[in-house]
Amino acid sequence: MASIQPGDRAPDFTLTDQHGQPVTLSAVLEKSAVVLFFYPKDDTPVCTREACAFRDAYDDFVEAGATVIGISSDKTASHRRFADKHGLQFTLVSDTTGSVRAAYRVPKTLFVLPGRTTFVINRSGIVQLAFTNARNGEQHVKEALATLQRGA
Repeated sequence: MASIQPGDRAPDFTLTDQHGQPVTLSAVLEKSAVVLFFYPKDDTPVCTREACAFRDAYDDFVEAGATVIGISSDKTASHRRFADKHGLQFTLVSDTTGSVRAAYRVPKTLFVLPGRTTFVINRSGIVQLAFTNARNGEQHVKEALATLQRGA
């Protein structure tokens, strides 16, 4: 089954962030658009490049009116170490059960690894972009920012 597509309503969720605080998508959408990027694992080479690319473009996302949220199955302590090590100023949430990944129908890489998909969700909760690319994490940043700058 294909992932959630542009025009679909984004499934709401509440997950715990790297500081142990609950993050609810609908609450964040009350204040800004959301760039939600699913990635396989903290501190792996492609995931680190992707997260650092989001970090480096963070001000551009804020200027475009978006909140960046990274999501993987890693636990909150892993997210905290990952964020501290790389100076990540955005939210990382833990989907330890994989329920949110399943709700967004993020495809697996090579049929076994958790996939890498980025969604841009407007303040009305409607998906504007669903971008999947397993090997080029940096491209997710470019696609998401371009979507926001077009007025998502």
